[in-house]
Amino acid sequence: MAIERTLSILKPDATRRNITGKIITCFEDAGLRVVAQRRVHLTPDQAGAFYAVHKERPFYNDLVSFMSSGPVVVQVLEGENAVQKHRDVMGATNPKDATPGTVRALFALSIDENSVHGSDSLENAKNEIAFFFKDTDIVG
Repeated sequence: MAIERTLSILKPDATRRNITGKIITCFEDAGLRVVAQRRVHLTPDQAGAFYAVHKERPFYNDLVSFMSSGPVVVQVLEGENAVQKHRDVMGATNPKDATPGTVRALFALSIDENSVHGSDSLENAKNEIAFFFKDTDIVG
């Protein structure tokens, strides 16, 4: 398997409840390493640009509003098959459908306040990482 990098965002519901460390531990326990990280408060314009792929979807405005409602932790995770591993550890978007022990099963409040975002492909991971980090920010 190849060593990959993926973007992980701990959403405003996670930072508001001060559970970011618990969530990061889940990723680290699964063999992913944090190689870049910072806490930011996205503006509506930044959140809108990041989620532009969903602009035509009915949930877009609510998503932008939520993602700019408080600080988030953006991070780059690295490891074998990191994109899929991160998604597996996150669990299904709807916490009711998430496998027990996954981040969303453990910590999500609802389908909207589901605590984490993760890249869905290696190509998107590269684009999403570049949205938040310069190459020099990433220390492996």
